[in-house]
Amino acid sequence: MDKENIGFNTICTHTGEIQDQQFKGAVSPIYLSTSYAFEDVAVKRYPRYFNTPNQEALCKKIAHLEKGEASLIFGSGMAAISTTLLAFLRHGDHVVLQRTIYGGTMNLVNEEFDKYGIQYSYVDQQNILGFEEKIKKNTKLIYIETPSNPLLTIIDIKAIAALSKKHNILSVIDNTFASPVNQNPLEMGIDIVIHSATKYLGGHSDILAGAVISSQAHIDTVFQLAKNLGGSLSDFTVWMLERSIKTLGLRVKKQNQNAKKIAKWLEKHEDIEKVYYPGLKSHPDYAIAKKQMKGYGGMLSFELNDTIDASAFQKALKLIKSSMSLAGVESTILSPTKTSHSLLSPEERKLQGINDALLRLSVGIEEKNDLIQDIEQAIKIVKSQAVSIES
Repeated sequence: MDKENIGFNTICTHTGEIQDQQFKGAVSPIYLSTSYAFEDVAVKRYPRYFNTPNQEALCKKIAHLEKGEASLIFGSGMAAISTTLLAFLRHGDHVVLQRTIYGGTMNLVNEEFDKYGIQYSYVDQQNILGFEEKIKKNTKLIYIETPSNPLLTIIDIKAIAALSKKHNILSVIDNTFASPVNQNPLEMGIDIVIHSATKYLGGHSDILAGAVISSQAHIDTVFQLAKNLGGSLSDFTVWMLERSIKTLGLRVKKQNQNAKKIAKWLEKHEDIEKVYYPGLKSHPDYAIAKKQMKGYGGMLSFELNDTIDASAFQKALKLIKSSMSLAGVESTILSPTKTSHSLLSPEERKLQGINDALLRLSVGIEEKNDLIQDIEQAIKIVKSQAVSIES
């Protein structure tokens, strides 16, 4: 059997697993040692060097899923993002970023890059012309996130990759919202892929992790900084993540189906002002999403009309949990202005199109009709409360 050409779910299940040679167990054993021999060994292992048995095995699985040569795993998505950016950027360098990115990433750039003398420009126009106009002689990297958090903006991945190669600069993408199930940016020419593995790769709201996937040469560059910053994962968390990825394809496929159904229902609802989901034909980037995505993902955002209080609506939900993270098997909802983008100023949020009425829904694997009924009953409760107050 050609292990490089096996199917996605087979990769999730078998690539990178450690064989239990002693007891023949069905799952990978955990090697919890933080101290390994250094005499007469081929590899000097140390957890901070990202090369314990469990770390190495998981990196093989994630790299295979994203069709990359190698990967590194980190203690969080932000550890993966910050380490990667700082590994390739130096004092005097310039980076171009799309405006509609995760608030934590923007906060990193806004608060820290000036300290390192790294210049940066945000692109407001989400097209190639907008990105090319921002490129300078000292630009070293283009950073995108598609679909973006929280408005599900879609960027043409192949076009960004081609633009980067034209100007001999690196292209980096945050692929968290799509997951390897729905798109593989390396195949489209992107140089480096980043994931908050806390999200879809983990998928059970019980671990914190990040991942970077690329060529071996780029991963070697990231490693040189990573070993000094010390953002590695404990082997127990590594083992949990390896276990969770086994069901990645099954989970995300169900979440794709649920989210598309709910997005279509919300779009027709009289109390919903706007729906952001790349699988809707009304989405401005639908044509690009259809071209580059295998599925449209389990994330969507929507705005309630001004008769529905967003906070009261969330509190009225009975099945969908008001929670700060995303991509778990359970459906969760949050207000970006209070959570994911709370560190940004009101002016910065306005530039991204984020307002207090916007809610981000992470769709789980529950039955879609149950989720729809939960949203409907919450809307009815809030509307009835408003009527009671007025009367």
